[in-house]
Amino acid sequence: METTAVIAASRQGALRRQLNVVANNLANMSTNGYKADQMMFVEHVVKSKGGERLISPKLTFTRDLATRLDTTDGAIETTGNQFDMAIRNDGFFVVRDPQGTEFYTRNGQFRLDTNGQIVNQQGYPLLSSGGQPITLGPNDAEINVARDGTISTENGQLGKIRIVRFENPQDLVRTSGALFSSDAPAIDIPNPDIIQGALEGSNVEPIMEMAKMIELHRSYESAKSFIEREDERQKEMIRSLVRDA
Repeated sequence: METTAVIAASRQGALRRQLNVVANNLANMSTNGYKADQMMFVEHVVKSKGGERLISPKLTFTRDLATRLDTTDGAIETTGNQFDMAIRNDGFFVVRDPQGTEFYTRNGQFRLDTNGQIVNQQGYPLLSSGGQPITLGPNDAEINVARDGTISTENGQLGKIRIVRFENPQDLVRTSGALFSSDAPAIDIPNPDIIQGALEGSNVEPIMEMAKMIELHRSYESAKSFIEREDERQKEMIRSLVRDA
């Protein structure tokens, strides 16, 4: 394959991966606490031999380096459900799966399980600042969550919700939807800002993502068309060489 075709193929491959990222963002536009992914690219611009002038039309070899997590806050919507919670500004809730692995999320849609534990939608218990699940007693009917995460009922205080942050949020690895894991140490936030009876929505902007998808489709088809024309040009060149031989 000639250099121009390799360059076009690199661009097409990067566009395909970006389309997958945009599609995943759109699929999670209604997922509470979801943080959008963004692709990071580097382009190597081809210059003409013996000068600084760029070849026209410009050809660039494209590499996608990684995905970047957009950590901007989503809109907070009041639900009135006493187990719904939203974090304003920095911070993540901490939950733990049955194998003891901790996960981090901005999705504050919690519920009460059959054991009286406050759990997320996957059934993972919400952890307190002491690292233990938060459990309600059989006579605890009304739950109150203070701004700093302190949980109490009509029968007294139960504990404080653990809220953490990360030195570099890009160290977070998405496991599913709005759930993350990380090998980096979590830093406890002593005075978080929690809103009870509310949920943080996804920070995906649907109109922007749809416009991006349309543009990506056009660019992908353009790269595909270029590769097909290059393929036909090379075939015609070979046929011409055979005829002249």
